[in-house]
Amino acid sequence: MDCLFCRIVSGEIPARKLYEDDQVVAFHDIAPQAPVHFLIIPRKHIATLHDLSEADDKALAGHLLFTAQRLAQEQGCEEGFRVVMNCNDLGGQTVYHIHMHVLGQRQMHWPPG
Repeated sequence: MDCLFCRIVSGEIPARKLYEDDQVVAFHDIAPQAPVHFLIIPRKHIATLHDLSEADDKALAGHLLFTAQRLAQEQGCEEGFRVVMNCNDLGGQTVYHIHMHVLGQRQMHWPPG
């Protein structure tokens, strides 16, 4: 298994997990860019947002967002937080397994630095 995040899902690589269920795993980022910075990944390997299937993955995509909402609140980000998903090289994606960054507890700026 080559995919870093698939190896985290399988337990082969340890992670500081915040949450997991039958569809997703959430864990702290190893290089946090904010006081709160965690990732949410699907257990199912989907390389990029282009590879999401509306027919097969619509419920999973919604579950990612609602998990982000709940965990951000649990992590003390009631005043606001940022959710980011990168797609492909030009979009800044470095791990080819879709993942959502959730960042909070600091002022976010646009455009990001």
